[in-house]
Order: sequence, then C-alpha cells, then structure tokens
Amino acid sequence: MRSYSSYPGGSGGFQIGPGSISPVIKYIIIACSGIFILQKLSIFPFEQVFGLTPALFYAKFPDYIFQPITYIFLHAGFFHIFFNMFTLWMFGTEIEYAWGAKSFLKFFLICGVAGGLASLIFNYHLDNPIVGASGAIYGILVAYWLMFPDRYLLVFFLFPMKVRWAIPMFAVLNFVAAGPNVAHLAHLGGGLAGFLMLKLDWRIKSPIKWLKSLQIRRKTYRLEKDRQKAEEIMRRVDSILDKINEVGIENISREDKRFLEEASQILSKNDK
Repeated sequence: MRSYSSYPGGSGGFQIGPGSISPVIKYIIIACSGIFILQKLSIFPFEQVFGLTPALFYAKFPDYIFQPITYIFLHAGFFHIFFNMFTLWMFGTEIEYAWGAKSFLKFFLICGVAGGLASLIFNYHLDNPIVGASGAIYGILVAYWLMFPDRYLLVFFLFPMKVRWAIPMFAVLNFVAAGPNVAHLAHLGGGLAGFLMLKLDWRIKSPIKWLKSLQIRRKTYRLEKDRQKAEEIMRRVDSILDKINEVGIENISREDKRFLEEASQILSKNDK
C-alpha cells in the first residue's frame, strides 16, 4: 500500500498498488507467464538453453550470446515469477506512465542485461543457469527510490515507511534472508545500472544523444565562465574610466593603461 499522485491509471490517494496495469508491463507479464508455463509443461530444456550459464557462455562463445537477454524472461518457480511480476506492477507502472512505453522498456532491458553482465564478469565459473527478471526489477526499485523517495509504503501491510527507507530495507532483508541459489550479482548489477542511468540521465537518451548533450553542457559552462570573466573585466574598465574622468588619462598608472589595452584585445576577440 502506498500514496500516489495523479497519473494515468492511478486515482491518487492511499491505495493498494498502482491501479490499472500499464501497456509494457502487461506484455512483460504475459511473456514471462507464457514462457513459465512452457518451462513447466515442455520437455525442452528452456533453462539450460535460454537461462544464463556463465561457464557455458564462455566455453561455447558466441553460441549462447543471447543468454544475457533471454534469461530475464525465465523463472525458477511460481513464487519467483509471482513476486517479480507483482513488484514490477507495483513499482514499475507509475514509472512507465511517467516515461512512456519505449523509454521504460529500454530501461527494463538494460537493467536486466546489466544484471546478467555482472554475473558473467564476477561469477564466470558458475555452471548452473541463472533465470529471472530480478536484475531488471532491482533497477526499477532503484528508479522508484530515486524518483519518489517521500512516498509511503505500508510495510508488511502494517507499518507506514517512506520509500527512501523501505526499499533499502527490503534489499538488505532479501540479501540476508535469501538462500544460496539467489543471483545477488544480477540484483546488484541491475540496481547499479538503474542508479547510473537516472543519475547520468540516460533514461530517454541513446549514448550518442547523451554524449551530444554532455558536449552542449560543457560548451554552455565555458560560455558562462567567459561571460563572468567579461563582466569582471568590464567592472574594472569602468573603474579605470571613472578615474580617467577625474584625473585625466596621463595621470593613471601604467598598470591601468596596460589593463585597458589587454581588456580591449580580450573583448574584441569575444565579439568575433
């Protein structure tokens, strides 16, 4: 339970969940649920082929290059998929409505892939498949934590707590209480990716657009520094001109005369 501001699909006030399901999240839940049913009913080894197995990934590279994406949509058991999809709906819906479907899907996939890459880098010897959308879900939790820190959650349906404290508490409890088969590196990788994307404002920008934006910000910063320097020069020029009006140009110091010449050159360059 938590409080909401008005947005499409939410009615505002204090309620259970975000209300109606958003489009991308609906399709993610349908896809994950359908694949989960196939996992349980089919004899095809979905987890071995499409789950992320670091040792297999490296041993037969690039045959399993798709695994850092496909593992996101597989789940180990009913409660695994239930809690992942429930969390996705609870915390992702408002984010999708705020960002739009395309940006939200991009964020979800990048966080999921980042979780897989973290496992590949730091758990490269693992020969059991990693499955689940938990890396992407942790990215969404981090995004919600950054976007709505002062919202309230009703923890365990009993204790109201601000998001800024509740989500870190859940993350710590999950780490402490989870069993040995939990892919903590995937969680960490997805959460870290979500944090960096929001802090670097990559949410709705491609890397190329982000680099162009960075160049524009740097150029704007330089222009602002030049403007401040020009204002300081003009203040001293005005002071020297006032002195000339009082005592005549022949009576001002050599330092002041030299400064006027340098200021003239600097300001003429800025005008070009």
